[in-house]
Formats: sequence, structure tokens, C-alpha cells
Amino acid sequence: MPSVAEKSTSVDLLASQFPVTLPIPTPTTYSNLLSIKDVQREEDLLRNPSSFRAWWTAIHTTKEAYSAQLKAERRVNVPDEIATLLGPLATSLARHSLQCLAYLYEAAIVQFPGSFKLWKSYLQMRMSYVLGRQVIKKRAGGRKKLPEMKDALEEEKEDLESWEDGLNGVVGWGEWRSLIATYERALMWLPKLPRLWLMYTSIFFHPMCPSLISHTHARRTFDRALRTLPPSLHSRIWVRYLLWAETKGGSTTVSVYRRYLTVDPSVTEHYTSILLSPVDSVPRPLEAAKLLLSLARKASRGEYVSPEGKSSYQLLGDFLDIVERFSDEVGFDVEATIESNEVYAKADAESSQTDGQLVRMDGPPVPVGTDGAYDEDEDPLSPRKLNIERIVHKDGLEVYKDQAGRLWTGLATYWTKRGEFDRAISTFEAGIATVLTIRDFTQIFDAYAEFCESLINAMMESLESPEEDDDDEDTKETEREMDVKMKEFEALIDRRPFLVNDVLLRRNPNDVQEWEKRVALWGEDDEKVADTYTKALETINPRKATANLHRLYVNFAKFYEEGGSSGSAEPDLDSARKILEKATKINFKAVEDLADIWCEWSEMELRHENYDEAVRVMQRAAAIPKNTKINYHDHSLPVQARLFKSLKLWSFYVDLEESIGTVESTKVVYDKIMDLKIANAQVIVNYAAFLEENQYWEDSFKVYERGTEVFTFPISFEIWNIYLSKFVKRYGGSKLERARDLFEQALEKCPPKSCKPLFLMYGQLEEDYGLAKRAMSIYERATQVVADENKFEMYTIYIAKATANYGLPATRPIFERALEVLPDKQTAEMCLRFAALERKLGEIDRARAIYAHASQFCDPRVNPKFWQEWNSFEIETGSEDTFREMLRIKRSVQAQFNTEASYLAAQTLSAQQNGTSEQSSAAQPADPMAAAEQAKGPAFVAAKKTALPRPDEDETSSAPDLAPQQADNADEIHISDEEDS
Repeated sequence: MPSVAEKSTSVDLLASQFPVTLPIPTPTTYSNLLSIKDVQREEDLLRNPSSFRAWWTAIHTTKEAYSAQLKAERRVNVPDEIATLLGPLATSLARHSLQCLAYLYEAAIVQFPGSFKLWKSYLQMRMSYVLGRQVIKKRAGGRKKLPEMKDALEEEKEDLESWEDGLNGVVGWGEWRSLIATYERALMWLPKLPRLWLMYTSIFFHPMCPSLISHTHARRTFDRALRTLPPSLHSRIWVRYLLWAETKGGSTTVSVYRRYLTVDPSVTEHYTSILLSPVDSVPRPLEAAKLLLSLARKASRGEYVSPEGKSSYQLLGDFLDIVERFSDEVGFDVEATIESNEVYAKADAESSQTDGQLVRMDGPPVPVGTDGAYDEDEDPLSPRKLNIERIVHKDGLEVYKDQAGRLWTGLATYWTKRGEFDRAISTFEAGIATVLTIRDFTQIFDAYAEFCESLINAMMESLESPEEDDDDEDTKETEREMDVKMKEFEALIDRRPFLVNDVLLRRNPNDVQEWEKRVALWGEDDEKVADTYTKALETINPRKATANLHRLYVNFAKFYEEGGSSGSAEPDLDSARKILEKATKINFKAVEDLADIWCEWSEMELRHENYDEAVRVMQRAAAIPKNTKINYHDHSLPVQARLFKSLKLWSFYVDLEESIGTVESTKVVYDKIMDLKIANAQVIVNYAAFLEENQYWEDSFKVYERGTEVFTFPISFEIWNIYLSKFVKRYGGSKLERARDLFEQALEKCPPKSCKPLFLMYGQLEEDYGLAKRAMSIYERATQVVADENKFEMYTIYIAKATANYGLPATRPIFERALEVLPDKQTAEMCLRFAALERKLGEIDRARAIYAHASQFCDPRVNPKFWQEWNSFEIETGSEDTFREMLRIKRSVQAQFNTEASYLAAQTLSAQQNGTSEQSSAAQPADPMAAAEQAKGPAFVAAKKTALPRPDEDETSSAPDLAPQQADNADEIHISDEEDS
């Protein structure tokens, strides 16, 4: 194994071979530079020195010749160590080819010093020998023409040049320096070409580039490029410059990025990520936090748009993440925070008292905001730390009130990371006491509980594995602290329902239901319950309260009435009365709420057997003002002014009078309800029933009459119905004319759909106490007046009554009028009854004529009952001719109804009536082809479900059932053998 001295000697020996291009190779300095084969080329170039084509051809011919030789050689017999150090110049042939090509390029540049094509080819050739073989990256798609700097950095990082097998920077230092000198000469001739500058700067990214070149010289080269090129091309240089600065890290990255941020602040977010995770230096969290704070404030003012699409709150969240991660490096401690808060509070107080702005007169130049005021919290060059507590309150909680949970937990986490546990607890408590949503509360409470658990676990671990320095007193002190923390944690868990209720009440202090829940949480703690009720009634605005505010007063009064929540104290009716008295003066949203208060007050007095006091309470509530022309629904008036028109209040009052008052007092209350015109039908019926119970019959009937005058149909129908039934029951036939007048009055304005029960009652009255002739006229009149849907039933009743009074023959004109009036379907039913009547009377021809008349309304497929009855009628009473006439009529009627729509409707209806559809589907396959295969009959399918029946066939006949029908024909006339003979 070679020693260190031998290695250094071999390195020096290799380094002595370089540079091979400095001084510039010429035939005078290098005798082997030209051969006999090159004489003709040299003569041609001497004869045509101004021909660019001749020079370009000569250079490419020579380059291709050497490329073929180098490819054939492939570094044969070159040790790996030397090949690694020397790269493309590891062989003498490669070094000789570099000298020859450099000689030709230099000679051509003397003739054409301003040719970019020549310089570019020359520099690329020199870079291939020094930097190695360039790796060509495949790129999918094109690049944006003018991308944002953030996108440009990502694209440039992907497209950055890379090489393989370059020349070692130590061994080939001379050759690297010669390459740099060549670029400097090229830029002396072509300083305004950005492509040349980009080729030059790509050298600095090579991993083997000497440090003397890739650091200070590179930074100065980038600066020269920015000074030389026009501003429109600076973005192309800045992309490389920033990427190069990121690779160097440390102060270089910071200084370069600070320079660029003065021109374009769009990469500030990218810069902060670099500051937090640098390449080879310590993080700079304070500068990153100040930059993000500045961006968040600008974004909230609309002065900054994040290239990553982040909102101002997201930027503030990134700031909080830095604060939580680097709490000691970024923010003040507790003492400094308190002092800073006092200073800010004093400054705010002074600024509120003075007008105008303070002007900065002395000191170094500092950046200013849009309002012209300097803020050291946004200055990344200032070493002063931040007042995190003030920033979270001012820039977070005051602006983003819907994100209070994240902001409070972030601030508490900051204090926890600094070890200020008491400050963290106070922060959690302050957050819980100010948030307005359950989501924020849950976030803070969960973080608070987790913090307490972690603190207790840390104490338990310290007790399980104490340190050597700890004595018994320290251990006992830790145990006492742990007991205190556990009690605090248990108290926190127990407080959770109250804290949730506090949040909901802060969000809406007028939420009655949440105040009721608050009362329920205190359980049997009477003092807390009373304080909660009192605070609720002081806090709630009646016009903004949620539903059932009056129940809060009622429950509070019951609390004193029942002797507290547990009922252990003495009932305090005076306090309950004071609460209810106060409630009666509250302007509730609805009049019914105030009415409930008075009713509950009266019920309370009833429960304690203070009957007179209960009546007096209701008398106060139902006091009628002088001006009774007040609109009950006029919400511009207070509820107290509209209370006297509350039916709920009067209903309770009248029930109270019925229970404990006299008949006269009750009648007075009822009369007041009637005079105020607030009674409904139920009140009318109740008033009349009350008078009936007390034997005031005529007065009750007067009440009914007043009700019928006040209300119209259909409401008055119920009143008439009760009134007439009561009147008939009371007087029967003793006041028949009066009863008739009442019925006529009722029927005068009664609509057709409601008059049927009145007509029946009227007719029954005449049958029981009047004349049968008048009863029949009433029924006749009823058949003309009632609604169409009730006429069939009315005719049925009329016919039954006529039969009972005058016999069957008297019903014929009634049947005839019914057939003229009733609709088709009901006409058919009435015809059957009419025919049955004629059969009973022995009028066979009249019955047959009725059947023939009704047949036009009866589809044989829909109404088989009618045709069966006619069929049986002809069998029993007809002849062969009449039967054939019946069949002819049947076929003609079927043909008349034989349309597709009616056929489908008839088929559906008959299937529903007979219930044969399921049986047929179970007996036969659903597919007609399958049925044909099972039958193994002729190769055709019977169209039994699609074909229409022929007029000469019966509705029940079909091809498969032909034989059974011939065996049992329902329409066949059976003639005995004796008659045949």
C-alpha cells in the first residue's frame, strides 16, 4: 500500500501535465502539434484566412478524426485511479487532441473574434474535455415562456446540466483556470449574449469545480452578468444565481436571496423553507418567522398574493408552526412579554389620545409599511425577538375569529415548548373563556386535556425513576404537585358540560333552551340555580329570545313554589308571585306567551287553594280596555295591549269560572268573549252545553243562533248539526213550525256537499212528528240539491222511504228520474234495482226494456255482473228469440267498447276483480314460445294476449279453451226431450 508521501508525489506528477492549453498551443510551442497530413490544411487556411467555411470545415474534420481515435482507444492501459482523477484527459491522445483542437479554434477566433457560433463550439469542446461527458435529460413537454420565479426554479433544477467523469479540480487546477480564462475572453468580445453567460455559470455547478472558482469567483461572475445584461434578461440569470446560492448555503444563500427579495418578493415562502432547513448551516427561524408574519399581514391587506395559493390565514398558520417548532429562538419569555404588552398598551392609549402620526427623525434606514410606520416585527434584519402573544391576539384572534381554536392552541403550545406551564394553562383558560363555536372549544379543550395528561405522566415518570440528586423532600414535593395537577385535571373534566354551555351562551345569550340546560347542570344546588335564573332573565332580550321565554319565568316561579330543586326548603309563594308579576310586564314576541304567564300564575294559586286569588289574577289579565278596536296581529303594539283578545286566556278564565264560579259569573265571561268577537265554534258549543247543563235551554239555543250568524259554512254546519239535533231532542213535535223554520234557515245557505245530513234529519223530523207527504217532498228536494257524489245514496234512501210509505208502484217515477240524473256507472246499478222491482211486480217486458236500456253503459269485460244477471233473467223468463236478442246486444255493446285503450283497461280491471292473473301466470309459462314447446302442438304461438276478440265470439272464448267452452256453455238454452218432441 503506497504511503502518503508517495501519493502526494504521484498527484504532483499528474498535476505537472496541466495545463495543456496554457499557453495557447502553437506549432512553435509544441513541435508535435502538426504532422505531414496537416500541411495541406494549413496551406488552405493560409490562402483563405477570411473564409469561415474553410475554418469550420477544418475544425469539424479534425474533431471527427480525433473522436474516432479516442473512441477506438477507450483509455486502454489506464489505471482506474488515474482515470478517476483525470477524466477525459486521462490519455496522452486525449491531451494531444485537446491541444490540436484548441490551436485550430484559437487561430479561427483570431480571424472571427465576434462569431458566437465559433465561440460556442469552442467553449463546448473545452468543457467536454474538462467537465466530462454531459448527460442529456429527456424532457416531456415544453417550458413556459415567462414562468413565475417559483416555477422557474423548479424547472431549472430539473434541467440543470450534469456531467460524468470530469477532471479533478486539484490535479487539473491549471486546466480549469485556463477554461475560465477562455470564457472571460469570450465575454470580452460578446458581453451581451445571455446564452454565453448561462454556459459560463453552468461550470460552477460541477461537483469537481475547484472551490476558488465555485465560490467567490462564481458570485462575482453572477454579479457581473446582472450588471452587464439588460434588466429584461435578469430573470434567466437570477434562476441560476438562486440555485447556486442554495447549494452553497450559509451567509451566501441569505445574502443572495435578500438581494433578490428586494426585486421580487414572490419567492419569500420558498426562502423561508430554505432558512428553516439549510444545506450546511444552522436554521434561521427568527428571520423566517418575521418574513412569514410580514406576508400574512400583507395578504390580509390585499397587498400580496401567494404563488402557492395560500390564504392569509394559512400564512399565519405557517408562522405559528415556526413559533411552535423554534419557540426559544423566535419569541419573548414571560417577563419580556409582560413588559412588551405594557409598552404596547401605553402606546395604544397615547395614540388614541393624539391625532396624526409619529415621524421617524433619526436612526439607520429601515423598511416601512404601506402606512409609513416602521414595524420591527417585520424587519428580518432585526435581531429582536417577537412578542408572540400580542401577534396572535392582534393578527390572529381579532382577524380570524372563526379559527380561534387553532390560534389559542398554537399560543399555548408555544408557552409549553418554552417550559412556561402556568402561562400555557392561563392561555388555555383564556381561550376556553372566549371562543364562540363548539369546534374551536373542542380543539382547545382536547389540547388542554392532553397537556394536563402529559404533565401528569412526566411527574409519574420522574417519581418512578428519580435522579440521584433528589432527596425525600424533593420526592414529596413532586408527589404533592402531582396530586394538585390530578385534582385540577379531574376538575377540568367535570367542568366540560359547563364550559360547553358557556360557549353556546356566548354565541347566543338569548338562547332560552341553553339557559334551561344551564339550570339543569347545577342539579340541586339551589343557590346556583337561583343565580342562573336571575342572570338569564337579566341577559335575555325578549324581542331576540328563542322560543318559550315565558317558560323560563314559569320554571323560576315553580322553583320557589316547590321549595328549590330538591324541595327541601320552604315554599316561597311571595317570591314566585314577584317573578310572575315581573313576567307580566315583559314585552314577549307573542301574546300567547304572556297569556301562559297569567294562566300559570292562576294555576299556582289553585294548587295552593287560593281560589279567590286565582280568580282575581284572571280578572286582572282579562281586563278589557276602553278602546277595543285593537288588531290582535298588530306587532307594533306591546303584547300587554293585545292580551285582552287572547282566546287562550279567556278559555282558561271561563274554565276557571265553570269550576269554582257561579253560573252568572260564567255567563258574564262567555258574553264578554262573544262581545269581543274572538269566540270560535268550540267556544260556542261549550257555552251552549254549559247552559244546557244548568237548564237554560232557550239561552243555549240563542247561543247556537249567534254562532250560526257569526260563522259561515263549513264551520256553521257543525253548529247547525248540533243545534238542530238538540232542538229536536228537546221539543220533538211540540214546536214543529219553529223546527221547520230552523231547518229551512240551515238549508238556505248550506252548500250541496254538506246538506245531505240536514235533509235526512229534516225528513226524519217530518216522518216522526209531521206529514209523510212533506217528508217525501223533502227527500225529493234533497235528490235535486245534494252533490253529485251523494245523489245515488240519496235516491236509494228516497226509494226506500217511498216504498215504506206508498208501496212499490210509487217508486217507478223516482227510478225514472234517477236514471235521467245519475251518471253512467250509477245508472247501470240503478237499472238493476229498477228491473228487480219490475220483476217483483210481474212486468217482464218492462224489466227486459230496462235491461236493454242499461246495456249501453255496461262493457261486458268490465261489468260481467250485469250481463250474468240479464242472462239468468232471460233463462228464467225469456225465450230463444229474446235470448238471441240479448246476445246480439251484448256483441254490439262489446264492439262499441272495443278500442285498444278500453280493452287494456277492461283487462286490467277484470284481472283485479276476479284475481285470475296470478293463477294463470302460475299455471302457464310467461313466455308463449315456452308454452308452445311444452304443448308440442303446431309450430305457432296463440296470440291470446295481443289479438282483439272477434265480434262473433264471447269475451271468455279463446283458442286453447275452445273445447271446454263447447262442453259447458253458460249461454246455452237447455230444452228438455219432451219439449223437443
